[in-house]
Amino acid sequence: MHMAEMIFPYISYPLIPVQFCCGERKTPVIEALIDSGGDSIVIPRAIAQYLGSKMEKTDGAKTAGGVTSLSKTRLDMIIGDGKAIYEDIDVFIVDSDDIPVLLGRTPLFDDYEITFNKKKSKIILKEV
Repeated sequence: MHMAEMIFPYISYPLIPVQFCCGERKTPVIEALIDSGGDSIVIPRAIAQYLGSKMEKTDGAKTAGGVTSLSKTRLDMIIGDGKAIYEDIDVFIVDSDDIPVLLGRTPLFDDYEITFNKKKSKIILKEV
């Protein structure tokens, strides 16, 4: 389910509100960082554990900080107040709980033209 356009405030960083779901469990709203340099969605392990999602080990992934070990799961993701819902998408899990939720290019950049307008304090996601 998509709407044509969603607008979020752009304060210091490009953050948008998301929730992750697994079965009947749902996270509180989380401010997730749009990461145009990342390929995928990455969450800290604590979120996957909270949701009780099934985690599978993956091969090491290349990151800006070098090669790191990741796990993978499949979750639903709700953006904003439910204007966009992604079901059963790949989400990567990092062992650290010190990182923010990162929204890489897949699937967000596939479905939306994203405008970072810091001057007007807006992040605009326009359906393509």
